[in-house]
Amino acid sequence: MNVFLIAQATPTPTADSWTDAMIDIAYLASAFLFIYGLKWLRSPKTARKGNALAAAGMLLAVVATFFAADPGALLWAIAAMIVGGGIGAIHAARVQMTQMPQMVALFNGFGGLASTFVVVGEWIKINVSDGAPRNDALAMIGLSALIGCVTFSGSLIAAGKLQGVVSGAPVRIPGQVFINGAALLISIALIVALVVTGGAGWTIAALIALALVFGVTLTLPIGGADMPVMVSLLNSYSGLAAAAAGFVVDYNKALIVSGALVGASGLILTAIMCKAMNRSLANVLFAGVGGADSTGDSGTTIEGRTAKSADADDVAILLDSAQRVMIVPGYGMAVAQAQHAVRELADELKKRGVTVVFGVHPVAGRMPGHMNVLLAEANVPYEQLLDLDQANAEIESCDAAMVIGANDVVNPAARTDKSSPIYGMPIIDVDKAGVCFVLKRSLGAGYAGVQNDLFFADRTLMVFGDAKQTLQNVIAALIEL
Repeated sequence: MNVFLIAQATPTPTADSWTDAMIDIAYLASAFLFIYGLKWLRSPKTARKGNALAAAGMLLAVVATFFAADPGALLWAIAAMIVGGGIGAIHAARVQMTQMPQMVALFNGFGGLASTFVVVGEWIKINVSDGAPRNDALAMIGLSALIGCVTFSGSLIAAGKLQGVVSGAPVRIPGQVFINGAALLISIALIVALVVTGGAGWTIAALIALALVFGVTLTLPIGGADMPVMVSLLNSYSGLAAAAAGFVVDYNKALIVSGALVGASGLILTAIMCKAMNRSLANVLFAGVGGADSTGDSGTTIEGRTAKSADADDVAILLDSAQRVMIVPGYGMAVAQAQHAVRELADELKKRGVTVVFGVHPVAGRMPGHMNVLLAEANVPYEQLLDLDQANAEIESCDAAMVIGANDVVNPAARTDKSSPIYGMPIIDVDKAGVCFVLKRSLGAGYAGVQNDLFFADRTLMVFGDAKQTLQNVIAALIEL
């Protein structure tokens, strides 16, 4: 989409009716590909095809736009595309799977920044032209700049929290709701002033500066536990900024449609994520739930409670006698890069006649679909993946559950402790399996900042250490049985 935004920033000369018709047909075909691409993204089985289909739609839109562009400006656009595409390709090839959430957050941010650059370019054109500016164009310039800058600065903070550069704990801002409310009202007033003054420079400058600060104050109070929701919401913002930019650039149909689809799908995903945590979006944005990641104590006792521990040999013996096993992955699996070892364990158990399924919580990890991406990379069959409801429907029939790095999404306190900040959040009920193995480095709390009661449950055995090494040890012990 960013390449398309650059292309749209170039002046488009008057074309004959045949060319206009062909471009409109190309944009219509692009919209068709976008919609079907999103539809196929609903299932892990067709997600890769859906992504390729949507990318083909964007390529078609870019080519159609370049076909009608001014040749002089087109060279600049192509040069920018090559430079930006090259930088993106290099970083995408080098990024580790554990850093994918940060990269997604940055993609959202730069999408918002690209929209801002486009509308600022249009604002410059309006100020140097002799014609009277369209009021609707000025309003959309302000709206796109507002959303784009909020997305950019907010995404930088989100990426910083995910990377650990910024504390994952909620940063409490005195008068947070008042400050954010005032920032929104002033931003709207500046958009009105931009229209009334015919595009005065001070209005757009003040709006951009305020929006950048607004993005920071909006994201800093979000705890790490809520980061999947925030990443999804920022993705929606980037789409809305692009759609608003489409109204500025000659009412471009493809940009409006693609931006609206990204905005709508991001909002829908945000709603799904909030439902998965049984919380409202307002609660996510303003409650400040969570804390920074905690390594916790290295022993088996904390807060006066003792957890039972086991080693790889114990796990192997119990798994060998099981008939049905559920594996529940979490962010710890990503950190340890243990997804391939997980698949190897599943394959080894399958050889022994054990049925293995994967329970995937909607908010496990640090971005929407994080665990699905990791398991797909390890070639885990889609048929083995169960969503939250499916997992809970089958968990009691499982002889064993293995939790790999997950914390808050399996914490029984969400069911039993009304004082807990995660009370009411739907979890995978792994404590109802015959036995539950928890692969963790320590007894540390998760991103929600609360101790996990699962660690001390009667049926739980803690297996301390690096998840990848632990799994390899379990596989070796199984082979020796």
